[in-house]
Amino acid sequence: MSIRIEDALGVHARALELRMQRSEILASNLANEDTPGFQARDIDFAGEMQRLDSDRQLHVATAGADPQLKYRVPTQPSQDGNTVELSVEQGAFSKNVMDFQTSLTFLNMKFRGLKQAIEGR
Repeated sequence: MSIRIEDALGVHARALELRMQRSEILASNLANEDTPGFQARDIDFAGEMQRLDSDRQLHVATAGADPQLKYRVPTQPSQDGNTVELSVEQGAFSKNVMDFQTSLTFLNMKFRGLKQAIEGR
């Protein structure tokens, strides 16, 4: 009996990859906090996970597909057109890091279970 690694790992591998992409986007926002005219962007994580899942069910190749970026609407727009709000970006980045760690923990548990199954324990 063979084990498909995608089925064994479940949603966590895709979630981890999407969280990495989101970290890069949020880091770019933070790095451009003082750049005039810079538009803060983010992704809808839940929406992207649903899109990836539906593509997977339809057997559509989504490897390497970039998530759809959405622009943030600032609560207090700046005079120079920059829409990065430091506190919003830091909060989103921190939450994303915690969610990344959670997905990584679940993946580690899955690998541990697969290892035990292979060893017959």
